[in-house]
Amino acid sequence: MTRLLGFALLVLVAGCATQTPPESVPVPDTGTIIGRPSSPENRAKIHTELASLYFQRGSIAVALQELRTAVDADSTYAPAYSMLGLVYMTLRENQLAEDNFQRALKYAPNDPDINHNYGWFLCQTGHEEQSIAYFKRAIRDPLYATPGKSYASAGVCEMRRRNNKEAEQDFQRALTLQPNEPVALLELGELRYKQGDYLAARKLVRRFNEVIGPTASSLWLALRVERKLGQTVAESSYAAELRRRFPGSPEYQRLQRGDYE
Repeated sequence: MTRLLGFALLVLVAGCATQTPPESVPVPDTGTIIGRPSSPENRAKIHTELASLYFQRGSIAVALQELRTAVDADSTYAPAYSMLGLVYMTLRENQLAEDNFQRALKYAPNDPDINHNYGWFLCQTGHEEQSIAYFKRAIRDPLYATPGKSYASAGVCEMRRRNNKEAEQDFQRALTLQPNEPVALLELGELRYKQGDYLAARKLVRRFNEVIGPTASSLWLALRVERKLGQTVAESSYAAELRRRFPGSPEYQRLQRGDYE
């Protein structure tokens, strides 16, 4: 997820009512005529969208400020509380995250994105079994734009519960709905590797690298797949790329130790 920046950003934005986004952050369309006040809900929506953009860039403090502005504008705007939950989860402020997710669910109990986010929070905080119900609630919404994401996340949580059969089904459902769903591609590839189906694992991790670009995790999986298939040239190439691009990663440390499994 987002790389955290220094908490010094909190000082930079303290006391500011609004933030002027940098040129690389597009300003959301307000849908209103310039010079006319927008509705409280619309103002909350604008600031929540800005917060999401800043959050994705790693500007956590600015995102928090935008979200505070959003809930000041409309104290019942559920997406702002859901976004606050994600931000506090990133900061490992789990009680604050829980409180904000609960507020979001109070105002929009059937919102699929909110249910997905809360499900992921539960999965990340040791409540994997409870998380599945929230992913399923999100998936049941016929208007939900990214059900594949929720299936993939449910699969991750099932794997943590050692329910590999259920996880496999969830990953396959995710890829049926969204063939390039990144979490499902990588996690199903890892599962196929553990099952000894190295050709299937190779296909999945290659697709991940084409769609998303190499990560430390995907290079590590690709390297181990080629090692099992006896392709020493490809193995060495992935090892060199892992060393060059992610020298501080846990995966590279495992490579140095020879800890392939």
